[in-house]
Amino acid sequence: MRIYDLTRDLSDDVIVYPGDIRPRFHEIDTGQYRVTEMTLGSHTGTHIDAPSHYIEGGQTVDRIPLDRLTGPAQVLDCSDSEGLITPDRIAGRLTGTRTLLLKTWFSEMQEFDPCYPALSIDAASLIADAGIACVGIDTPSIETYLGDGSVHRRLLGRGVVILELLDLSSVPEGEYFMVALPLRLRGLDGSPVRVILFRKEEKK
Repeated sequence: MRIYDLTRDLSDDVIVYPGDIRPRFHEIDTGQYRVTEMTLGSHTGTHIDAPSHYIEGGQTVDRIPLDRLTGPAQVLDCSDSEGLITPDRIAGRLTGTRTLLLKTWFSEMQEFDPCYPALSIDAASLIADAGIACVGIDTPSIETYLGDGSVHRRLLGRGVVILELLDLSSVPEGEYFMVALPLRLRGLDGSPVRVILFRKEEKK
């Protein structure tokens, strides 16, 4: 079994979307043991967007059924997409897909770049109409830096959970089994998340 960890290190130098909270860590040594005081946002690092992130009265992160965050997943390589990921890039690839993970060139980046690839509103509609439960991407946001939130609302309003800032750099396109577990933060709009892919390797 091959295991891929899609989670970026959660540290004080993690990529932060402009305006979001920069994480801070302060170690406290009591003389007998150490604990660390942490300051971070609900969308720090590799994270999940719950419907309540954009939808008034939407499902909070602690209420998302775990069967939406575990199960078969398809990684689609969109590394040649410079800007918008449009419907033609994913059309015909969604049948039977429950979780769709979009790999772009941003997985190789260690600093914020406002020109990161993002999903177009028409592609978001195609994903929602296909009945996909979860869509993930390796960029800081699933929509463009100057987006108005319409992509988020289109997906989250249809109950599609969003994973952002994945690290898909070492993951080939194909079929996997995914486990994505957020913290059980009561009533919150998102959470850092650990995302793991499993793939059975054929014996040679």
